[in-house]
Amino acid sequence: MTALADAAQLAPASNDPASNDNVMTTAELRAHGVSEGTIARRCRPGGPWRRLLPGIVLLDAGEPTRRQLVRALARYVGREGIVTGGDALGAHGLALPRTPAVHVLVPKGRRMLSPTFALVERTTRPPEPVVVDGIPFAPPTRAALDAARREPDPGRLRDLLSLPIYYGLTTATELRYELDAGSQRGTAAVRAELRAIDRDRDTYTRAWARTVLRDGPLPPPRWDVAVHDRRGRYIGTVDAWWDEVGLGWQFHPGDKPHLGHLALAAAGVTVVRTDPDRLTTDPRGVLTELATAFRRAAGHKRPAVQCLATAAA
Repeated sequence: MTALADAAQLAPASNDPASNDNVMTTAELRAHGVSEGTIARRCRPGGPWRRLLPGIVLLDAGEPTRRQLVRALARYVGREGIVTGGDALGAHGLALPRTPAVHVLVPKGRRMLSPTFALVERTTRPPEPVVVDGIPFAPPTRAALDAARREPDPGRLRDLLSLPIYYGLTTATELRYELDAGSQRGTAAVRAELRAIDRDRDTYTRAWARTVLRDGPLPPPRWDVAVHDRRGRYIGTVDAWWDEVGLGWQFHPGDKPHLGHLALAAAGVTVVRTDPDRLTTDPRGVLTELATAFRRAAGHKRPAVQCLATAAA
């Protein structure tokens, strides 16, 4: 009988070895009638099983997969442990190169030896875990920063911070907030990279904005428009402009003050202000706001303004 068939007889459906990646605790095995002697015999060199960690058995003699190592570490650490870093980002759907060690968070007072394949970090700020297939993972914002603080390669550092933003797993605002709230060790390079991402943000923002508008009901706008009054006096700048109704769209983070829209509004221009993060996290909501503003602007007399500088749409 194969090891997997043996295990299937040992475990009930709720503890199906396949669903647990063929990783079980010795306590679970004993609860299903497997004696300590049998466990020890099957885990000997050349046997059908192998011990991955104290009290954790792989019901297979082969080399463990990354998934099995993550599962084994989560079982070993217990309910207090939370897997973070690249493995957590992978659980959230973002495939990035992972470090050799599985990064796991434990409470500050927890005392334990780090297994050879693990990085055990003690923290006073454990995040609320996201449980995927029975394994507790850190949320994307924390996972990205935990990995970034230990990443020496500039290219991989940029991917760890920019790709979760691009795919809507987190926002630049959330990353900065979490960075300020957590440990400051290893944050200098992360802060520098976040500033660089902010500088390059316009490129991403324009692409996201075009995606939001692509399948919507609005006509194509003009981009990067300087709005003037009829005498040619400058009033303000908008990122997108619908000239037929006098509607302007500005991309601006919600956590920074901005007064430029007030002059536009005083001139009768309808202005929609959108935090760039929402272009990926809430595209439908943004499109609804724009469509509503367009209808509202169309119902009023067009303001006496003109645009004198545009970029090609």
